[in-house]
Amino acid sequence: MRLLITGARGQLGSELVQLARSSGFDVTALDREELDFLQLDEVSRRIAVERSDWVVNCAAYTQVDRAEQESEAAFRINRDAAKAVAEGVRHYSGRLVQISTDFVFDGATHLPYEVDAVGRPLSVYGQSKWEGEQRVLEILEDTLVLRTAWVYGNYGHNFVKTMLKLASEREKLSVVDDQIGTPSWTYDIARAVLTLIEAEAKGIYHFTNEGVASWYDLAQQTVEIARELGFSLRVDRVRPIPSSDYPTPAVRPAYSVLSKKRVRELLGYAIPHWRSSLRRMLEQEYSQQQPAV
Repeated sequence: MRLLITGARGQLGSELVQLARSSGFDVTALDREELDFLQLDEVSRRIAVERSDWVVNCAAYTQVDRAEQESEAAFRINRDAAKAVAEGVRHYSGRLVQISTDFVFDGATHLPYEVDAVGRPLSVYGQSKWEGEQRVLEILEDTLVLRTAWVYGNYGHNFVKTMLKLASEREKLSVVDDQIGTPSWTYDIARAVLTLIEAEAKGIYHFTNEGVASWYDLAQQTVEIARELGFSLRVDRVRPIPSSDYPTPAVRPAYSVLSKKRVRELLGYAIPHWRSSLRRMLEQEYSQQQPAV
């Protein structure tokens, strides 16, 4: 099976390219150097020319706070370019996976969001991703939209790697404890994407790791596991703080746990708990930092 993966050097894209190739898929990997998502006509043309069985659109404008000032770029990439990808796929009757986010919700509930919940984004980033979902579903009814959340991994920049860096430099860290969600490891997301493709799934699905956490919980666990593994850390305390003590340009949902009821029925395996996957990610990170013998 031929896959085309956009955003192929990003966090999820890098993981997906590696896992797909090792799983026997024929992969075309495109990043911004190979395909400029600001050139919409070229996006549609290139996708149509490649004629891959499935296109997985991992490309996105993900600078959540910067998007508040760069809304035009955010909407062009997350909405308009996603539409252009779908138009290219429609040209040859292929299949599309559109990666989306928990930020399409406002976090005003205290129950996990079901796949049919109405989006009410609080930020430019969330609104651009929500509108992107709608555009691709309008063009291709059999699109697979996969929403995930709190993404981290061994590639690129993310919260876990930032906490590791800060913990090696500072004695104290302050992290918000009133935003609730589920940390999601890129390897587990990539595995779910490939499983859903093989099942020829369509419609909207949610995937995260199991369990619930605050950003403080994730930071605390990162430090604890990293210390057990032998990372060199200076930090001696992670302090919980309210979001009001750490204001950001973009408003985040206070609660963005996603219901995995629908995806569990298709996966056929147990989804790992976020703490287990965090440990596996940190083990890999630690091994990569050790000098070759």
